[in-house]
Amino acid sequence: MKPSADTLSGQTVWITGASSGIGRALAIAMSAAGANIILSGRRAEALNAAAADCAGETLILPFEATDYDALPGIVAEASTWQGTPDILVNNAGISQRALGVDTDFDVYRRLMEVDFFAPLRLTQLLLPAMLERGSGTLIQVASLAGKIGVPMRTGYCAAKHALMGYSDALRAENARHGLNVLSVTPGFVQTDIAANAVDGKGNRYGPNDDPVNHGITAEMAADQIIAALNAGKREITVGTAQERANAVMARLLPGMTMDRMAERTGA
Repeated sequence: MKPSADTLSGQTVWITGASSGIGRALAIAMSAAGANIILSGRRAEALNAAAADCAGETLILPFEATDYDALPGIVAEASTWQGTPDILVNNAGISQRALGVDTDFDVYRRLMEVDFFAPLRLTQLLLPAMLERGSGTLIQVASLAGKIGVPMRTGYCAAKHALMGYSDALRAENARHGLNVLSVTPGFVQTDIAANAVDGKGNRYGPNDDPVNHGITAEMAADQIIAALNAGKREITVGTAQERANAVMARLLPGMTMDRMAERTGA
């Protein structure tokens, strides 16, 4: 489904992790639908390259997601450009490929900082202005691993489960104040998330034979997310029909799901 200009036209969308993968695809698709895009990430050069493919107005705002001291100033800069962003897409993150028994405690801390505390803090800083205005949308890019315990991803699953719980509670607290929260749980999407994942010692994992490489494209993921946004959904599993079925099975048949995951150890 193509982006709806009715939903995004004239909206200001702030996307973290916008230099590649789902974030980049969302920036391009949302821009094509008439949105003004703030592109954030660590690499200014890659952000500029993504912005060059956007059809409309863009602002490049690079920052380190866990630089909490700098975040208030960054939020102020983002809000000065076109006013308080209408939509915040918390998409930046890292993954893990290591057994829990082989994962250092500091690696768990890093995963929680990048995948949970960083989006929480950015949301926390932007939320008061959204509530004061009486409108705003958060798109929280978690993972299917935020609903299912997947082998080799204990820390990643923990952080994404935390993000899902935080988002659900935040939605419940603020729905009557005009805040919309769309939780996104991608399955396998063809991005660099596997190659950039960390091993048990915090080093880059790197193999290119991960199942991620056989997933849907980032552009397909972006279209599914925008379709869910247009439809006013609160949660969407992004991926194939089988992955969407897996999400339903995890809710209805948790024991069977746990048994299937146990068979996948080492995947």
